[in-house]
Amino acid sequence: MRLAFFIAAVAAVQGAAGVALAAAAAHLDASPFLATASQFLMIHAAAGVGLAALIRATPRREANWLAAIALALQAGVTLFAGDLAARVFLTAKLFAFAAPIGGGLTILSWCALALWATFAMLRANSSGTQRES
Repeated sequence: MRLAFFIAAVAAVQGAAGVALAAAAAHLDASPFLATASQFLMIHAAAGVGLAALIRATPRREANWLAAIALALQAGVTLFAGDLAARVFLTAKLFAFAAPIGGGLTILSWCALALWATFAMLRANSSGTQRES
């Protein structure tokens, strides 16, 4: 699935942005917003790369759901971190409620991933196709 490569590319950009914001946070006496945005981007960049790999290893029907979850996760964290960075560099929010919308989408995406993984495990157990116990 080609979408997995797009997800990995977005994750790579998130990782680069996270490192750049960490450097800015270390050199600017701006605000703790930059450090928070950096941490969120780098953690979720790693998650995005892992999800891209999992998508490639998952049957297409299940991978479509997983790809949608990964994209929502990346969109949420990008919106959240982008709003925090905008508050520092632009001295304004991206738009009203950008950070809570991004944070909420990120939380919902993690919950959706937990549900996806649970149902994938149950399907594997019931079909006898589990690889490991």
